[in-house]
Amino acid sequence: MNILITGVAGLIGSKTADWILKNKPNYKIIGIDNLSGGYKENIDPRVKLYIRNLISDDIDDIFKKNDIHYVFHFAAYAAEGLSPFIRTFNYQNNVVASAKLISKSIEYNVKRFIFASSIAVYGKGKPPFTEKDNPIPIDPYGVAKLAVEMDLRIAYEQHGLDYCIIRPHNVYGDKQNIWDRYRNVFGIWMLQLLNHKAITIFGDGNQKRAFTFIDDILEPIWNAVILKKSSAETVNLGSPVAISINDAADIIITTAGRGKKVFLPSRHEVKYTWCSHKKSEDILNYHHKTSLKEGLAKMWSWAIKQPKRKLQVWEKYELDKGIYGFWK
Repeated sequence: MNILITGVAGLIGSKTADWILKNKPNYKIIGIDNLSGGYKENIDPRVKLYIRNLISDDIDDIFKKNDIHYVFHFAAYAAEGLSPFIRTFNYQNNVVASAKLISKSIEYNVKRFIFASSIAVYGKGKPPFTEKDNPIPIDPYGVAKLAVEMDLRIAYEQHGLDYCIIRPHNVYGDKQNIWDRYRNVFGIWMLQLLNHKAITIFGDGNQKRAFTFIDDILEPIWNAVILKKSSAETVNLGSPVAISINDAADIIITTAGRGKKVFLPSRHEVKYTWCSHKKSEDILNYHHKTSLKEGLAKMWSWAIKQPKRKLQVWEKYELDKGIYGFWK
């Protein structure tokens, strides 16, 4: 069978492809990526790669030539804090592109569509969030993810496109983009440490998050597409262990053996956000295995071996009004 993975050059996409190729060798991987946030070096050469932009490029030929059975949709620009200042870009990349892919999946009778949503859909509330909680996102990124979730449910009810929505949260590990100043907090910190700079924290650092090591969720991601019980389900996927940003920073400084913290003005964000993982255990057979200390040690060992790349910086925002001083 043939599997299509979008965002195949990114962290979750490339690692999912690696896991399938290693553990399910009878499946063929077709990948789509525009290489704007991921790197070709991340992609196993056995992946049939199409360098395409889901918004502007035609993708009909990919479905027509490859008889796609399953779709893993991981392509997105996950800069949550930046999304209020790049609204059009956010909705084009995270909603319009997804709608196009969903339409093609309906047209070509894809058996199941796996969508990587986000904990951002919950917004403010009382953690740990469960899948029964009412999503009330507080930023355009969360709105975009929720919109795609809703569209998928409509596609299922009206057209019979089976799906499983997973909500990964704060995923980190090797093959992550550490050269983008707006997303992936551990990537940002590791690049700062590699350049012998202090690591930056927004606000007082008492915000709490649960960080998820990529290897822990690869088999559950596979289960989302293959298990009958995951059909038409929405599942939080990630670590249940909440930790403050301050404590996480201390761990990474100890791991790297260098660095200090510097505190910047706070930004518009949810202060306390983590999820219940019970449903992921029941539906996807998820198990939290890797401690933050162990996972960061593995990621740092990978990071120090990486080549120097150009830092990804927005030269012009769509909206300057209210932009944080540290991004000007």
